[in-house]
Amino acid sequence: MAACNILLASSTRFLLNVKPFQRRKKLFTFNSILPNYTRKPLEYSSKAILGHAETCSVEEKLAKTEKDEPSRTISLSAIVTVKCANPTDLKDVIFQLMNASSATNGRGVVLQLVSSELDPHTREPKLSREAVLNMSYSNGPSSGSSDPQTFRVQFTVDHNFGVPGAIMVYNKYEKEFFLVSISVEGFVNFDCKSWIQPQKAYLPFQTPAGLKKLRERELQELRGDGTGTRLASDRIYDYDVYNDLGDPDKGIEHARPALGGQQNPHPRRCRTGRPPTIADANAEIPAGCSKPVYVPRDEEFEESKSRYVSTGKLKAVFGYLMFSLVPNLYSDVTNLKIKLPHYQNNSPPGAMGFSDLGDDEFALRVLAGINPLNIERLTNFPPRSKLDPSIYGPLESALKEEHIISHLDGMSVQQAMDKKKLFILDYHDLYLPILNQINALDDRKSYATRTLFFLTSAGTLKPVAIELSLPKGELTVSSKQVLTPPIDDTSNWLWQLAKAHVCTNDSGVHQLVNHWLRVHACMEPVIIAAHRQLSIMHPIFKLLKPHLRYTLRVNTTARETLINAGGTIESFYAPGQYCMQLACSAYRDFWRFDQEGLPADLIRRGIAVPDPKDEHGLRLLIEDYPYANDGLLYWSAIDKLVKTYVNHYYPNAVLIQDDKELQAWYREVINVGHADHRFATWWPNLETPDDLIKILTTLIWIASGEHAALNFGQYGRFDPSHPNLMRKLLPQENDPEYASFLENPKEYFLSSLPSLDNSAKFASVLSVISAHSSDEEYIGQRDDLLSWSGGPEILEAFYRFFVDIKMIEREIEERNSDSNLRNRCAVGIPPYELLIPSSGNGATSRGVPNSITV
Repeated sequence: MAACNILLASSTRFLLNVKPFQRRKKLFTFNSILPNYTRKPLEYSSKAILGHAETCSVEEKLAKTEKDEPSRTISLSAIVTVKCANPTDLKDVIFQLMNASSATNGRGVVLQLVSSELDPHTREPKLSREAVLNMSYSNGPSSGSSDPQTFRVQFTVDHNFGVPGAIMVYNKYEKEFFLVSISVEGFVNFDCKSWIQPQKAYLPFQTPAGLKKLRERELQELRGDGTGTRLASDRIYDYDVYNDLGDPDKGIEHARPALGGQQNPHPRRCRTGRPPTIADANAEIPAGCSKPVYVPRDEEFEESKSRYVSTGKLKAVFGYLMFSLVPNLYSDVTNLKIKLPHYQNNSPPGAMGFSDLGDDEFALRVLAGINPLNIERLTNFPPRSKLDPSIYGPLESALKEEHIISHLDGMSVQQAMDKKKLFILDYHDLYLPILNQINALDDRKSYATRTLFFLTSAGTLKPVAIELSLPKGELTVSSKQVLTPPIDDTSNWLWQLAKAHVCTNDSGVHQLVNHWLRVHACMEPVIIAAHRQLSIMHPIFKLLKPHLRYTLRVNTTARETLINAGGTIESFYAPGQYCMQLACSAYRDFWRFDQEGLPADLIRRGIAVPDPKDEHGLRLLIEDYPYANDGLLYWSAIDKLVKTYVNHYYPNAVLIQDDKELQAWYREVINVGHADHRFATWWPNLETPDDLIKILTTLIWIASGEHAALNFGQYGRFDPSHPNLMRKLLPQENDPEYASFLENPKEYFLSSLPSLDNSAKFASVLSVISAHSSDEEYIGQRDDLLSWSGGPEILEAFYRFFVDIKMIEREIEERNSDSNLRNRCAVGIPPYELLIPSSGNGATSRGVPNSITV
């Protein structure tokens, strides 16, 4: 007999997935008894047909069995609902279930109840007889449908079985299926569409005796042993470095360094165990070379999500073909002006066409664009680099007071800094180390940029200077030039080019650092460790459950098509094949988990100061900062929910310190998942309820609000005035092209931008990866609350959270109509909708899902 996997209930989608004739066993813990029956004696039905049951009490049934059945057993009826990925599979399942009249034919689905009590003689959990599904089902669709089908199963238990604690499911047929639910006698229910929830959340020391060994064994099996190639049916979570992004067997130009380790520090990924390449034993064969890349079976997309992804790919191809026709329709590309289709009467952020990027919109992007996470308050002038001057040249910036004094409303630089009026967008140190490599690529030219902004009396920012830097060459010192708002036509076009180069830096940091690294990559170890160290019974796993959904599958897809060699990221962003080096540098030099929470991030950047009198505990120095204003609403709501939840399960610090699963989870996140920072002193402690509240609030915020703000505004970003890469540097007077620039500066500007073909592909991809699928679960929504028995206090906390999210939506809509808020309600300024909680399907530039689903 093949080895059996014994599995506790998981919080992710449940798909039984086995190879032909492989015996697979999974164990689930019971959901709560329905609220209406919690104060009644548990009743069993002698006959139950989906909502119609003759019931008798346990005592009556025991009395009956004592007369009629010498063995003193009880028969319990259960309804099992299943579905498959497609009608053909379901036909096969039904056929096999029709012929599964006993457990001896080698096929079928076998179920077994597990008591929460131990047998006093064997000291093992009490088990029911094995029960086999039969073809008695009611109210189900035809066998040609992929909709749920309903089956009946009869359990036989001893009269002293005790309270059911779990159910084991043996899968002994060839096809996978989706277990929707199991209802025993209509009173005890398994809500399997989101895995099966325990009757209550148990801290490790609270686990019923009958379930302790199973709880521990389940975690052991989820961890695996760190060896072997993972199969598609596996449910094993383990760690590895990112050594599968390149394919050195195709040539050195296709090789990529591994991410993770001293040379290229990076968070770890989920291990697949694929064999090494021939050319490099330390590199793993990339996905697609032999078989699909592994992701734990529970992390796979559901059917509707898979359909959406497939349809989205077709739409991207169609969108590209439509855009690619544009050059053929216009003989004079320099006069071309394109507007993308409006969505619900509003153009998505960035849909501008071939028009100049005005200073107002350029400044607005750092507060309410798709990358609002990098603006900082200027505290030292001139700014100084932290790079090694022996390698990268002088530390001092070329910015001088005379460059900006005329733009400070009569203030000196020091006065403006004292009044907290000067801000900076500083990408100098992040880009300068890789500029020589970038500028050696075909059609790629970049600077390391610094941009200064002044906070006006109207509460808006205006750019006052841009510094463009190049690394020093062998015979020259570093090249730094400063541009300021224009005074004539020539300086206007140079100013436009400078802003475009700033936007190029900003695009790369947005996608590679803030979006990929800080959200996707840094959350993956948290999710892996949660599955490996926190039982599904653990209250913290239950809390995090909706915020883990689909992320590992999405990140796996990213390794296949986005961040891999020659993938989308390298093709469309300025650093090209050095894109991930930018992410690694940011992880090494800037990322700190203790500063990833929204309030801590705002304070670190000098955008806010602590203020206990304020509703959120801090005061924004840019009062009209849409991302921060709306984000703090979410932060406070999440913090309130988490505080109630944690204090309910952990009324004192000792319970935190003694929770072996919780402590193992956090240690593994630090020491394994983020191994390159395991010796950092800034990791928060996990010793008190307040410590846990801050950690969990940060994680939930990152997976929901922060990701939404960074991702869903990318739709329709076909915007030449905010390019993702540039093909030319600014013209210098001694350049051969300088004369042509003076003759036709607009043509020079357009020739510096990405090609229309590149932009068309880029826009098509973004329209897909920034859209919502039909099965999106938005913040405030939980589909498992009906089966949750964590106590009235917990249910009330989730209800209050749901109401808080509804109020946030109303508050944001009111802000977007407030004419006093010039950064979200003014002529030509689109409303800031990225953090509106709800959304329809597709690319809407709004909506906050619970998790990182794209």
